[in-house]
Amino acid sequence: MFITSVELREIRLPLVHPFETSFGRTTERRIILVRVIDKNGQEGWGECTAGEGPFYCEEWTESAWSTLKTFLAQRVLKKEIENAASVWELMQPVRGNRMAKAAIETACWDLDAKQLGLPLWQHLGGERREIPCGVSIGIQNTPQDLLEKIARELAAGYQRIKIKIKPGWDAEIVELVRKTFPDIQLMVDANSAYTLFDVALFRELDQFRLMMIEQPLAHDDIVNHSELQKQIKTAVCLDESIRSSADAAHALAIGACRVINVKLGRVGGHAQAKKVEEVCRAGNIPVWCGGMLESGIGRAHNIAMATLSGFTLPGDVSASSRYWEEDIIDPPVSVSANGTIIAPDQPGIGFDIALSRIEAHAVRKEIVN
Repeated sequence: MFITSVELREIRLPLVHPFETSFGRTTERRIILVRVIDKNGQEGWGECTAGEGPFYCEEWTESAWSTLKTFLAQRVLKKEIENAASVWELMQPVRGNRMAKAAIETACWDLDAKQLGLPLWQHLGGERREIPCGVSIGIQNTPQDLLEKIARELAAGYQRIKIKIKPGWDAEIVELVRKTFPDIQLMVDANSAYTLFDVALFRELDQFRLMMIEQPLAHDDIVNHSELQKQIKTAVCLDESIRSSADAAHALAIGACRVINVKLGRVGGHAQAKKVEEVCRAGNIPVWCGGMLESGIGRAHNIAMATLSGFTLPGDVSASSRYWEEDIIDPPVSVSANGTIIAPDQPGIGFDIALSRIEAHAVRKEIVN
């Protein structure tokens, strides 16, 4: 692989419905897309999943753009690169900035798979083509709105429902949902909104037969999560706390969780996601693919990652239409009536890039060569 240019584009996509979590409400996504082009004119596409502000983590759209343009693109340009798995090491001198790194790294995996004539999911070592899907439902205006939204998603076939919680929108809401839908696979996501002083709340949630409670405590904590897991029956799932395979190994060693959510951007791309999956599989800890309100390019990469054998639980990979009036890939991602997605069999990410749509939504572009 010899990359001659790295193209950056920021696009702005309005969400079909606002998405609210414990740290804010999103109505429009500012998404950085990366296209890498090799000496033969072949291309690969990746997506930076950083948010509009530094709330999920310290990265955000502006910081990622500067880091990509000034530092990371230079690390991969005009070099003979053995394969996509080695791209992470080239970017290692830049500390942190995993979401920015993942944007380039995943684009290189797409390119590498295309050069080999392989679907990306096969190139990554995926073992099943059909993946189970769940949905993530943000905090709603009213409890009734939430119930109606859950009913619609279940009717669409989704196998698992995740609802966001925060102080004041937690135990009573979960009780209502469980009474209304007694048999569904249900989990909650706190996005770090609580502390160990809230143990009583989590013990109360034990009665509702939740699959897991995702990231209940601080975004950078493992130790307190270990203390919490000892005191409740429901499985703790770590998200923000797991940025590397070493983090995953430490969390498992001290019993901080019984499930891990893997996000490509959070860990730095496919090579690092595979390492996290391997650590968890060795420890008999299930993993699943988390979502960051991705466009179709990021969603396609998530589909490929979720075919790895350790991804045994339904993830947040859902249909394009849940988020966008019109996605930037063709065909848009769709979910079967049974709540599954079938990974495409075309080389690379397996979807056509709708460049005209990307350009229509683009607010800036930079070519680094």
